[in-house]
Amino acid sequence: MPRPPMNATFVHRTDRGWELPGIANLHSHAFQRAMAGLAERQTDAADSFWTWRETMYRMAGRFDPQTLRDVAAQLYVEMLEAGYTHVCEFHYLHHAPDGRPYDDAAAMSRALIDAARETGIRLTLLPVLYMTGGFDGRALGDRQRRFGHGVDGYLRLLDTLRADTCDTLRIGCALHSLRAVPEAAMHEVLSALPSDSRVHIHIAEQTAEVDECIATRGARPVRWLLDHAPVDARWTLVHATHLDDREIAGIARSRATVAICTTTEANLGDGLFPLRAFLDAGGRLGIGSDSHVSVSPVEELRWLEYGQRLATRRRNVAVGASTSVGDTLLRQLLDSAADSTGQAREGDRLVLDATHPLLAGATAGDVADRWIFAGNRPLVREVEVAGRTVVREGRHMAAEAIAARFANAMARLLG
Repeated sequence: MPRPPMNATFVHRTDRGWELPGIANLHSHAFQRAMAGLAERQTDAADSFWTWRETMYRMAGRFDPQTLRDVAAQLYVEMLEAGYTHVCEFHYLHHAPDGRPYDDAAAMSRALIDAARETGIRLTLLPVLYMTGGFDGRALGDRQRRFGHGVDGYLRLLDTLRADTCDTLRIGCALHSLRAVPEAAMHEVLSALPSDSRVHIHIAEQTAEVDECIATRGARPVRWLLDHAPVDARWTLVHATHLDDREIAGIARSRATVAICTTTEANLGDGLFPLRAFLDAGGRLGIGSDSHVSVSPVEELRWLEYGQRLATRRRNVAVGASTSVGDTLLRQLLDSAADSTGQAREGDRLVLDATHPLLAGATAGDVADRWIFAGNRPLVREVEVAGRTVVREGRHMAAEAIAARFANAMARLLG
């Protein structure tokens, strides 16, 4: 006989509704919110991540600090209304489109900080080190120049931004990818970071990346990283889609978190993460909305599970100590959040509407499953970050004004 579901102790019934801890969004490129839905026309019979990237480069070249702030603020409103209370911003639009630094070299980073402060979301800002155009060390192309830094300039940027840290803002480090950061530069940066700095990296997202890493470095990307860097619980490996059994075991032993971005990985045709094997190895995971074709923890988690069902032709794949899929997945998110973000989340909570028909007769043991797997109506009624209410009756307190600025920003970007 099946075991009864584990009591979901992180879910509590209050007078306001069903209360849960806030959700951390571990991977975001805020500017890509502006192109959501605009890369869905075929440009090549073999459309892939690499052809999508051409559209992304064109959009990236149109941003300035004001436009980035306005797009990011709209995105962060949407995250909060969906139940995300924290975002890790993987930020590489550092300079002007021609690659020249702004007078304030941190102008684009400050745009994101301003958007987070205005909306009230917690932010772990991850300025990206991006140095080369491929594993062969080629120079950045014209459209990549605004992303680029040398090591010294990059470390100066981090030092500048750390002066702004507060209870809801942390500055971490992002290595764009192994193909964009030479080994010597990686070690130089890692040795200069504070001991508590969080480190995020794109890795093993594409099979072409795996093949090139083997050809140039003699090992698969995750295997190479585990062998050449001090990967531990402070690290977040973004995507890590293409893994072998040894890499799965190695990530689990390291206690690093994998940030799975299901809707983006599906949108780009990246592949399916080996979820069941990773859970069996004791791996830790979180989620990210990445390119923001969807801004919903419900959809990320639903399709993380549904992708496994389609591949295995089995149901209820992501279970652990609990037989509840929703409980298992939410516990994973809550358990990895502090290590991945570098922030505690005191006073972060969301309240689901207990009067909604989708939650009729709900209990603490089934709320997680109902929220994730039953219907598509928004159920988040209230959201608090650090004890401050930012969403009430399902709407962000400044939603209207921010949406008007976003509309103007989109007119500038698309005009």
